[in-house]
Amino acid sequence: MRHHLRLRRTAIAASCLATAAVVGLAACGGEDSKNASAKAASDTQNSKPKDPFAGLSGAEIAAKAVEATSGAQSLRITGEATGADTGLDSLDIALDTTGTCTGTIGKTHTGSMKLIIFGNTVYRKYDEGFLRATGGKKSAADVEAAVDLLADRWAKTSTTSPEGKAMAKFCDLSNQLATYKNLGAAALRGGASTVDGTPAIKLIDSYGRDEITHYVATEGKPYLLKVDQVSGGKTEKTSLTFSDYDEPVKAKPPTGEVLDLDKPAG
Repeated sequence: MRHHLRLRRTAIAASCLATAAVVGLAACGGEDSKNASAKAASDTQNSKPKDPFAGLSGAEIAAKAVEATSGAQSLRITGEATGADTGLDSLDIALDTTGTCTGTIGKTHTGSMKLIIFGNTVYRKYDEGFLRATGGKKSAADVEAAVDLLADRWAKTSTTSPEGKAMAKFCDLSNQLATYKNLGAAALRGGASTVDGTPAIKLIDSYGRDEITHYVATEGKPYLLKVDQVSGGKTEKTSLTFSDYDEPVKAKPPTGEVLDLDKPAG
């Protein structure tokens, strides 16, 4: 499984939901009736949500949203990716700009890996199904050896080890968000939507056979809330949700026995 479930290209934007209502009284009353009607219409107008990006193009809105999202100090990413070759991959991970992270990566209904990075140490816990599903071209003997050594137990390695470096790069929020900094030049405004109850606007993009929909918050900061991508003639689908902006990442080292993979065997 590719640990990085980011989209190849993304355009991000934000705008605000608008509502309208007409409040009127029967025009048969005289001045009091007219005044009441005018006041009601004024109150209704004032209560309408304001569009913070009125008059801006999709690209201009995208630039504002990219700035807000790139400034996040921490967030949570959850999602699934269905590929023609890889099946269904899942991700649920919280991470921040210091490299701290905690969460789970899953593989095709067969298993998962728990991941924690705290300080200079990477902690992982695989279940048997995940180890077998990600065995790839390894021999049966190698897969069995990995299952015997790693299944259902915590193991650790330094963030400076070859494998640890890859995990640390994946868990670096600054590195993740750098993907979005120069995107959005072709973004087109779509309709209103919601993501987990938060009002949002959709921005639509397409690159070749890729169709991308971005959902951006229209209340508060214009954070990216969700990205859906359909690729390869609709055979590959990716959906990522972004939440818990600037919330502390509650990661801590596991307790109990932890296998040290940096120590020589024997």
